[in-house]
Amino acid sequence: QLSDQQKMSESPFSWFRGVYLPPALHPLNKTLVKGGRWQAVGSTQEKRRSFLQDFCQKHHSRKKLHTHLLHLVSRIYVEDRHKVLYCEVPKAGCSNWKRVLMVLNGLAASAHNISHDDVHYGKHLRRLDSYDLEGISTRLNTYTKTIFVRDPMERLVSAFRDKFEHPNSYYHPVFGKAIIRKYRHEAKEEALRTGSGVKFKEFIQYLLDSHRPVGMDIHWEQVSKLCHPCLISYDFIGKFETLEEDANYFLQLVGAPAELKFPKFKDRHSSDERTSTEVVRQYLKELSKEERQLTYDFYYLDYLMFNYTSP
Repeated sequence: QLSDQQKMSESPFSWFRGVYLPPALHPLNKTLVKGGRWQAVGSTQEKRRSFLQDFCQKHHSRKKLHTHLLHLVSRIYVEDRHKVLYCEVPKAGCSNWKRVLMVLNGLAASAHNISHDDVHYGKHLRRLDSYDLEGISTRLNTYTKTIFVRDPMERLVSAFRDKFEHPNSYYHPVFGKAIIRKYRHEAKEEALRTGSGVKFKEFIQYLLDSHRPVGMDIHWEQVSKLCHPCLISYDFIGKFETLEEDANYFLQLVGAPAELKFPKFKDRHSSDERTSTEVVRQYLKELSKEERQLTYDFYYLDYLMFNYTSP
C-alpha cells in the first residue's frame, strides 16, 4: 500500500516504463502536393524512410522501452491545426522550423518577423509531453511526424562556434568555466572567472569524458537520444543539407498555406561563414587522430541511422 504522499510524488507516467511502442511506417499522403517538381524530393524521402526503418529492424532490439514516455517525447513540438509533430534537433534549422510552426498555428503572420528570443524563450509552442497520455498517444498515431537532421560533425562544430566563440551569458559561465577548470593546464584567472575562450580541443575532451564536469546539452546530444528514431516512427526525414527543398515539400504535404515558404535567413551571427565541410576540416585538425576517431564513435549511431558518410 502506498501512502497518499508517495502516490502524489510518483510521476503519473511511471507505470509506463517498459511498455513497447511498435513504430509502424505509414505511407505519406501526397494528395496535397501540387506540381511535378517534387517528384525527386519525394523519391529521396521514401529512400530515407525505408533506410531508417531497415536500420532499426537490423540494429535495434525493441523488446522493451526502458524510458518514460514523457522523456521520449520531450523534444517534440506540436502544431494542432495542420496536425504536425516536429522533433527539435538543434543546429539543424530548428529556429526557423519553430518560426514556421508558429505561423502554421496562427501565432504570427510571417516567419520573418519573429525574433530569436521569441522563438526559443517565448513559450508559444506546446511540446508533446505537456499533454495527457491520451493526447500524446492520439497525436503520435495520427499526426505527421517529422525530424530534420544534419551531418553529425557539422552539427557539432556549428554548436561549438555558436555557444563558445560568441559572447554567451549561459554557456560561458556554466560550461566554459567547468571545461577550462578541468582541461586547461595553468589556466589564467580571467578565463576561470568568465569561462570565455574555450578551445575546440578542450570542448572535445569534455564531450568524450565519461566523468564530465557538467552534463550534456541538447545542442551536441546525439539525435538518437533526442528524438529516438527507432522508437518513434517519423513520417518525414529532412536533412539540413537539402533543408529548403525538404521543408517546402513537407509544408505541401501537410497543407500549409501556399504563401508560406521556409525562411532562408541564418538565425544568428549572420556575418559568420556557415559551418561547411571545409570549416569542419579546419576544426578537426586541432584534434589528435584518436580524438577524431572517438568523436566519430560518439555519433556513430547518428551516422548510421541517417546514412551520412563517415568523415
